[in-house]
Order: sequence, then structure tokens, then C-alpha cells
Amino acid sequence: MNKKISKVLIANRGEIALRIIRACKEMGISNVCIFSEADIDGVWVRKADECYPIMGNPVQAYLNYEKIISLAIKSNCDAIHPGYGFLSESPEFAQACEDKGIIFIGPKPEHIALFGDKIASKNAMKKIGVPILGGTDEPIKDLEKAKEVAREIGFPVIIKAAFGGGGRGMRIVDEEKDFEKLFQSATEESVKFFAKSEMFVEKYIKNPRHIEVQIIADKYGNVIHLGERDCSIQRRHQKVIEIAQSPRLNQKVRREIFRVSTKAMFKLGYESVGTIEFLVDKDDNIYFIEMNTRVQVEHPVTELITGLDIIQRMIRIAEGSELKFMQEEISFRGYAIEFRINAEDPNKGFAPSSGKIETYITPGGPGVRMDSSVYTGYTIPPYYDSMIAKLIVWALDWEGVVAKARRALDEFYLKGIPTNIALHRAVVRDPDFIEGKFDTGYFDKKLATFNLEAKHFFEEENEKLEKMQKFISTIKTHKLEVRH
Repeated sequence: MNKKISKVLIANRGEIALRIIRACKEMGISNVCIFSEADIDGVWVRKADECYPIMGNPVQAYLNYEKIISLAIKSNCDAIHPGYGFLSESPEFAQACEDKGIIFIGPKPEHIALFGDKIASKNAMKKIGVPILGGTDEPIKDLEKAKEVAREIGFPVIIKAAFGGGGRGMRIVDEEKDFEKLFQSATEESVKFFAKSEMFVEKYIKNPRHIEVQIIADKYGNVIHLGERDCSIQRRHQKVIEIAQSPRLNQKVRREIFRVSTKAMFKLGYESVGTIEFLVDKDDNIYFIEMNTRVQVEHPVTELITGLDIIQRMIRIAEGSELKFMQEEISFRGYAIEFRINAEDPNKGFAPSSGKIETYITPGGPGVRMDSSVYTGYTIPPYYDSMIAKLIVWALDWEGVVAKARRALDEFYLKGIPTNIALHRAVVRDPDFIEGKFDTGYFDKKLATFNLEAKHFFEEENEKLEKMQKFISTIKTHKLEVRH
């Protein structure tokens, strides 16, 4: 039975909380936000229709789903949107919402559980006919058994947390002699981040492209794709820059990825939005690696090339509405690039940075979008992910979007804490990036060069600012002298 959503609790923070608030307001839906003690000055707290604190540990505030559901009931919310991260891929949370009669704006609990299990999801996709990499068929804890699998499929291999994601609990092993040490360190990281020690081992493809497909499906069996995103530019398996459409993807490969993605989601009866991720090797073979059953950090690039609001589509599907458009009605126009702006210090091994933002001047103009929840005077807390903003640019062709990216990044100024803005400036001036030549090894291979160029940009910018400040000071002094 379909039910119109009238009030949504947003179980998240930062820019994604603000993004969901804006979608709700455009739809005429009331919204409620939560916040931790550390987030009392968050801009989303000020923008929400209602907001409620969850005291105690700043991270646990967004993971305490019993408290979150209780607040939703008390504030008369009929739905909860989890955003990304935190509880967004928790089948227990989705089920608890369902049990309390609250609409979970996302997939069914069983689909979240399936794709949260990397091995079960690979096996399910394999049965449907989606190509996968060779590896373990079930989670492994035993070192010797894992080593045996690695020998069978041949080195290099990759060790991954069976119930994790985001590059955590992941190690590449080139030779057998390093396997034991890396298996143990991957397991320790998995326990730390996911409280799970199960791992899996699969064949490692060196420097592939990382291509993902945005899927949207309703409960009536309508499944469409919203194109692909190229997420190959990564640092240590963490995405840094995302692009839609991929500038160098073979059209035949593109069609095949779309075909297997939509077919798989139809066969599984998937509902809501989701992202299916693939590796594409040098011979254009595709391999499924995982699916994210939530809205992605990089969803804005898809919105810019399609003109669709993905958050609003999630809400309508959760209400039980049928898709209002079919595949042939979706058109892809131009290119969009998203730059993750992280509060981290590239000169100190990308260590996360926190502290007060003294000056915050963002770029603008046609084809420039900022998704952010920070501002001048805001103090970035040390408890969360280092991403503080997303700069997204769009243009009709690849050359145009690269030029716009350069201009927008040059306009971006943030003082008070170290960020990776200067690093992005170096990337968009790199000849290989300009030609669209990049894979998952691109960023780490060029990092030393990028760091040197970023340092030069940073020093040059500071010199310009000092000159400008002296000039302004001189003008002000001169005016005072004239008046007297």
C-alpha cells in the first residue's frame, strides 16, 4: 500500500544532511535533524525544520538507531533517510524502522544484508550471469586456508574485509612471502572498523578502471540506469575525484555494463537507488566487485548530466510510487566532475586535520555546484570523515569541464586548516588527466609530482594574498590621510 511521506528524520550529518533537507523542502516534506554535542554549530542544524541532540559519544550519536527511531516516533516522522555512511547500510536499522511502522528510505533489509556480505553478493551476481573475479566462495578467518586460495588463483591477489567497504581492511599481495603479514593487518583493520574478522581473497587486477553504474528501481519491477561514473582516481582505494560520464570508456563496454546491471537488479527484485561497481581491465573485460545500497557521495555528477534529483527519487520510491520515466526518456548531456575537498594535510601523509576555518571563499558561476556544510568561523570536529565539501563542475564537453574545473579550483580559498584543494589544482593541469588517461594507479603514481606542484600553488597563492592585503592596507591608510 502506498503512503505519502509527510515528515522525514535525517539520520546523518554534514553536507548530506543539508542535501536531504533541501530535497525535502522542495517536495513540501517537513524534516527533522539530529546532531551530536560536537555538531551543535552545524549549518544543517540551523536549516532543519526541527532538530534534536543526541548526547554522549559524537560518533555513536549517529549510530544509536534505537534512540534515532525513538526520536522519529516522538517527532511524528513517518520516514527516515539514512544518507550515506553511519547506518545507511545497516539491515538491522532498516528492519527496526520497518518493525516500528516507519518508512526506511532505501532498499529492503534483505538486499542491504545481501550486498553487505561481499562473498554472498558475488555469488548471487555470478548466478545471474554477471562476471566476477576468481576468489573465495565464503568468508575466511583461517590464514592457511586463505593462503591456499591465493596460490590457486595466482598472485597478485587482494585481501578484503568480507563485511566492509570504503577501502578499509584491504591489502594487495604481490608475492606469497608477504601474504601472512598483510592478511593479519587487513584482519586487524576489519575488526577495528567493522567489528568483523572474516576476510575474502580474490584475483587482483593491476591498474584497472573503476566504473560504477547508478541504478534506480521501483517495486513494480521497473529498473533503469542513470549512466556510469568513472571513479578510477583514488588514493589507497579511497575515491578522490569522480566523473560522469567516463571520458574514455568503450561504447560496447558501456552498453554491456548497463545491460548486466539492470538485468541483475530486475532479477533480484531490488527497490530504491543503488550503485553497482565494476573493474574494467586493459582488455575491456568487466568484473563486478560490489554494490552500495545507498546514495553515493558522488551522486551529484549523475544529477548534473541527467537533470534528475536522486534524493527525491529515493523518497518517491519509498512512498511506493512508480517511476515516472523509462530508460529511453533518460538523456545524458555533457560531463561532470566532483572533487572531494578533504580536511587533511598532504605534507603529513594526508593526516586528517581539524580546527577553525578562518576564511572560506567558494567558487561559483555557470556549471559550478558546491555541496558543503562548512563556513567561515566553523570549527571542524576531529571525530568524523575528513571530507568537508564537494566541488562539482559541469560542461557540455570534456575540454570544457576540465577548463571549468581549473577556473573553479583557482577561485576556491580556504584558510585555517590544511586541505587538498591545491592538490586538485595540480591534477587538473596534468596532461594525462586532460586527455582522460587515468586508472586506479594514476593518483598514487603521480602523487610526488602533484605534491610538489600543490606546494608551489600554495606558496604562490599566499604571496598574492600578502601583496593584496598590503595594497588594501595602503589604500585605506591613504584615504585616512586625505580625509585628515
